[in-house]
Formats: sequence, structure tokens, C-alpha cells
Amino acid sequence: MTIQRRSNPKAPDANGIEKKIKRGNALRQASAWRGSRVPLLVLLAGLVVCAAAAWLVLASGDAEITETLAGKGELVAPEPRVFSVPCSEDYDNHQRYPGCTPLKCGRAITDAVVTREEAQMLRRLAERGLSLAGSEGGASILDLHSGALSMGKQFVNIYRYFGEQIGEVFTQEDFQLYSDVRARIQAVVAETFGLDPALMFLTKPTFFSRINSTGAQTQHDEYWHPHIDKVTYGSFDYTSLLYLSDYGSDFGGGRFIFMDPSGNRTVEPRTGRVSFFSSGSENLHRVEQVTWGTRFAITVSFTCDPAHAITDPALP
Repeated sequence: MTIQRRSNPKAPDANGIEKKIKRGNALRQASAWRGSRVPLLVLLAGLVVCAAAAWLVLASGDAEITETLAGKGELVAPEPRVFSVPCSEDYDNHQRYPGCTPLKCGRAITDAVVTREEAQMLRRLAERGLSLAGSEGGASILDLHSGALSMGKQFVNIYRYFGEQIGEVFTQEDFQLYSDVRARIQAVVAETFGLDPALMFLTKPTFFSRINSTGAQTQHDEYWHPHIDKVTYGSFDYTSLLYLSDYGSDFGGGRFIFMDPSGNRTVEPRTGRVSFFSSGSENLHRVEQVTWGTRFAITVSFTCDPAHAITDPALP
């Protein structure tokens, strides 16, 4: 599949999950790099990115969205709707893997990979798991890979904390569906970006999220800050989201916003919709604050580095 070029845009483990949902790169750059030996030039570049992100937040409010890439009422099928953007230099700061590391970058949306019924089944899986605990604030996560589950102001390992009760919450069929859907998402990402799917790997954090309008109790609940996945997690090369609820009927706010220099571009969640993109700073993004209702989604992340690969979860 050929990526269509747009005319304007320029360019769990529990610790990993905490960083993903608690704040954007502009607030968490220092903690992500604390204790690491990052070359000075990379550090300075990161500070520039953070300053640009903060400026964009001030300059571009939600009311100034200039384009909707996919509305909730649209059915994007059978082919993905693809938007090309120039690749950033982020990938030059990491080892390149031929056949996988992005050579052409962009973002895409499809409603043809996961059925609405499958997405509803995955939502019920998430609801059962999250019913065991949940954050005191508006954002809760469930990571079937690491076992991380929000509980109050912290995280617990759902498999260790609840032990044999897990067999009453999840089934083998749940985990098989999860694996099947992940494989289909991986296939469409590979096809769209012209990759060898055998050379890309699932990576962490990959997790369910549940977001509502409850006020933030800790920084872990502040999911709405702008961020760049490749800066936060150097192993990320491609990011995808599977939406498990509908914008405008299940919740208000909560749209996914790409923050381009020329204006904001948004994806409206629809049950079964998959949105995916290259993970570099060409795709600076954020999520609107949810104003009512509950938004469910799965973040599914991919890397080109086999050292950072994770496997599909298995029921103990």
C-alpha cells in the first residue's frame, strides 16, 4: 500500500505504564532520563522538543482543531485512510533495523481490522479486570503482559495480588482474542508502512486504558499532556490504538489529537477503530480531557529492536 502524502504537515511493566499515562514529555523528560548517560546533544535536543510541545499547547487549544482525520460517524473501510508526514530525526539517535525502522512516516486509521463485536468483547475483558481495583483519579490501566493494574494511587500485579481469582475473571478465549487482534493490528501496520512483519515486535508498555472525568488525584492521572512516544520510550517505532468505545455517545472529549505546526488534527474514537502512526516527533500528540462518560482503548506498541520484544500474555 502506498502512503498518500499530505501537502502541509512538517515536520507493563508498572514503571513504564506510569510514565505513559501520568504526563507528557514536557513534564516528564527529566525523570525519563534521570540516572542515564545521555549525550549532551541528545539532552539539548530533547529540551528543544519539550519547549516546542509546551508552546504548541499554549498556541493550539482544542477549539482550534483544523481538521478531523476520521469522524466517529464515518466507516473507514476497506482500506486504511493514510496520511504521510516527513520522518523526524529521532530515529537517527537509535540503531536502525533494515526492513523495520521507519523510512516513510505517517499516521493511518482503519475500521476494517477489528469488528465492533470483537472490540466489545475486549471492552468487557477490560471492565472485568479493572473492576477489581482502579485509580482514584480519572485514568486507570490494565496491562495483561506485566500484570500492572491501577489500584488507588499505585499499581499492583493483578496475577500475584488476586492469585487464583484471576481464573474467575479472564478465560483462555479472552487471551486468544487479544492475541488474534494484536496480530491483525501488527499486520496492517506492516502493510501500510511497507515493513516485514517478522522484523517488528510487540513491546511494552501495551495496555488497556479506562478514562473518565474524575479529577486527577496524582500525576499518574494526567493523561492529557502532549508527548512523543519515541522520546519517552526509545524502543518505540510504531504506536497503535484500538478504541473500545464511541466518542459522543459513550463519552465526551477524549479525542486523539496530532499537534502539527500547521494546526491540530484529530481522530474521533469509534468502537473497533484502529489508529496507528510512526512513533517519532513527527507525530507529537495528546488526548483531550474526557468531560463525561468513560473512554476505553488499548495501546499496542511495536519496536524494531528484538531486545525489547515481549510476547502475548498467557493466563496463569
